[in-house]
Amino acid sequence: MTTATTEPSGSVATALAHGWRLLDLDPRGAVEQAMAILEAVPRHAEATLILAAGLRLSGDVAQALRVVEPLSRAFAQSPPIQLEHGRILAADGHTQAAVAAFKRAVAADPDLAEAWRGLAEALELLGDETGAQAARARQIKGGVRDPVLMTAAAALVDGEPGRAETVLRELMAVRPAEPAAIRMLAEAVARQGREVEAEALLQDCLKLAPAFTGARYNLATLHYRLGRSTEALAQLDRLLADEPRHPGYLNLKAACLARIGEYAQAIAIYEDVLARHPQQPKGWMSYGHALKTVGRSADCAAAYRKAVDQAPSLGEAWWSLANMKTYRFSEADLAAMEAQLAREDLAHDDRLHLDYALGKAHEDAGRYAESFAHYARGATLRRAQVPYDPAVMTRHVARCKTVLTAQLFASRAGQGCPAPDPIFVLGLPRAGSTLVEQILASHSAVEGTMELPDVTAMARRLKDESPYPEVLATLSPEDLKALGEEFLERTRVQRKTDRPLFIDKMPNNWAHVGLIALMLPNAKIIDARRHPLGCCFSGFKQHFARGQNFSYGLEDIGRYYADYVELMAHVDAVLPGRVHRVIYESMIEDPEREIRALLSYCGLPFEESCLNFHENDRAVRTASSEQVRRPIFKDAVEHWQNYESWLDPLKTALGPVLASYPAAPEF
Repeated sequence: MTTATTEPSGSVATALAHGWRLLDLDPRGAVEQAMAILEAVPRHAEATLILAAGLRLSGDVAQALRVVEPLSRAFAQSPPIQLEHGRILAADGHTQAAVAAFKRAVAADPDLAEAWRGLAEALELLGDETGAQAARARQIKGGVRDPVLMTAAAALVDGEPGRAETVLRELMAVRPAEPAAIRMLAEAVARQGREVEAEALLQDCLKLAPAFTGARYNLATLHYRLGRSTEALAQLDRLLADEPRHPGYLNLKAACLARIGEYAQAIAIYEDVLARHPQQPKGWMSYGHALKTVGRSADCAAAYRKAVDQAPSLGEAWWSLANMKTYRFSEADLAAMEAQLAREDLAHDDRLHLDYALGKAHEDAGRYAESFAHYARGATLRRAQVPYDPAVMTRHVARCKTVLTAQLFASRAGQGCPAPDPIFVLGLPRAGSTLVEQILASHSAVEGTMELPDVTAMARRLKDESPYPEVLATLSPEDLKALGEEFLERTRVQRKTDRPLFIDKMPNNWAHVGLIALMLPNAKIIDARRHPLGCCFSGFKQHFARGQNFSYGLEDIGRYYADYVELMAHVDAVLPGRVHRVIYESMIEDPEREIRALLSYCGLPFEESCLNFHENDRAVRTASSEQVRRPIFKDAVEHWQNYESWLDPLKTALGPVLASYPAAPEF
């Protein structure tokens, strides 16, 4: 750096302008320029601000904080100074204080988009998703000056995405190639649940403006929500190339890596981000989820405890502790959770998670009436969030029985993709599928993965194109082969070893058993089944992150179980021997007999490691991850009996399925 570039030249204004330019090009040069100005004009506020920003951008955050704090106190109403103070506090891990600084900035200048962005990112780290969403809407509004875009942004701020969409579509009819409008429209349609449409809009936006980081982050987030983690990672890597220490990008990258089974990388990222941003309750919770999956139980519990200590109202963190199944709450924990539930301002999502956690805590203490009351309240709250019509599945089963005939399967013999790689473990959640998976994954020829969403996604696509399941009877040999090959390709990212077979244990795949049998005729299909009262009540008291909307009402889950039994009985009739059934109670009673039969069905030789499945240290990505690291235990088989006096609605919904178990009734 030459003298000419670091000393004030011409006037202070000229020198300051040069300092601002250097911030983007050479932060260290900006620091030197600011120091030269301050030597000539001590305590100059703008030069001090340049110095603080240059230090932050150069990585000297601690010194930047020492510089900016007295400046911030002296100019509490200055938007750019409060903005920089917030940025430095955020970079130094003082997230709560950063929120306060960003709020001071936007209070002084409500249109300061970068302050709204900083506020949104800080609130995301603190787990305040509602506040973060509102701040992002204000960021969009503050970042535009076009009157029409401002009207649409105001609608988003007011929580009216439909009105925003109308305004934006009228604008784009005249000006179709405007990136800000396209990104805003993507936000509007995504808020209305049309995520695939939002994805296409964001891709169009980035074609027009590849450097639009806000749109790229939106797209990465959307890819993750749609279950396409590798695509999300590609977008995140582009963002991280410019901002390698951005905590929001890194947290999302860790979540994506965890979803495709790269737990070591995910854990390393969480540890790095949490070291720099320790005040991050949802970050600690996500870190705990990853630790739980790889079997680090003590570290997992400690991470969850960090989350509840930092945010006692974060119901999901309390539920995460309960969902370890082996964790036991103290009386002080119960009092803390009850105190949060007593708050009138508690968010519904936190409330329902706390109810589920308290249900588990009272269950462990043998207080079954209190336990059931909390489980039922949690389910009622969750049901309001995810409306469910049980008649839809009943109709689907009836249509499957009409389409999936013995004649259809006979006419399709030899078609589809011949690869024997997949082993599908299906049924209902909480039926013992994780136990079956762990046993099989302890065999030297079998790799365990997770509950893969791919069959469901492929069935959804078929349904979008033609009536489903009726379309299954119209698929050509080439279609069936292509579908089977597509499944293998889609799931390849989950395979981390060279073992020839792998498991997909998505329980909901039972509804698509016909598609599986047609497109992958040599794949093994295992039906994990448990006593209907034990299975259904265990599902009812389990809060699922997503995808099991039938489980939040005793009648609904009973009817769902009956539908499942009916379809699987039909498959047994039209494809005898195609499905192997594992009865949970039989597995508990005589593990070796059942394990030998299971391996024989899969064409695998017996291995002692399958009997010692609890010694397998593989990652387990379900609620039962702690339980399957213990030897088989019998204490949960009849646990539902403690709640039997409340289960009459479930018994009625199950009908003859209950009396005939483990056989299926005549349908």
